[in-house]
Amino acid sequence: MTDLRLDRLLVEEATKKSGLIWVRGAGPARALWHVWHEGAAHVLGDGPGEQPLPQLADGATAEVTVRSKDKGGRLIAWTAAVSELEPHSEAWESAVAELKGKRLNAPDAEQMTERWARECRVLRLEPGRATTELPDASLAEAPLPTPATTRQAIPAGLPRLLLKRKKRG
Repeated sequence: MTDLRLDRLLVEEATKKSGLIWVRGAGPARALWHVWHEGAAHVLGDGPGEQPLPQLADGATAEVTVRSKDKGGRLIAWTAAVSELEPHSEAWESAVAELKGKRLNAPDAEQMTERWARECRVLRLEPGRATTELPDASLAEAPLPTPATTRQAIPAGLPRLLLKRKKRG
């Protein structure tokens, strides 16, 4: 079996098993949920309530990094040819049927595919060149700006409540 064929099999198997892939288009890399379908990763986004797609354009290329599902570390990286699927085309319908099964907590499960056709983009990321070599430098980047926050001052009475529970038990 040729090295190219082995690379292709590794890309497919690793991407299928990973819940997230890191995709870098023209901008910073983003973690995206996806499905592997008919030889490529498919992602959905850019609509209200859906994941933002990282400046990916039809006909462009993107760098995809797949993480290990058990350890979360970088497993393989591959270059993808990006193509946008036309809503309601045969390829779109096939991909959306797979994506629908993976979409968690959708607010409108009944009309979800129609909303996707109107407001979202479905992109096919077809694998090209792959590498398992580790980079020379760290790939760590500063977090993207967001209005979301998890850091807030703790309520004044919380330490007393926690200490009471310890004394009881």
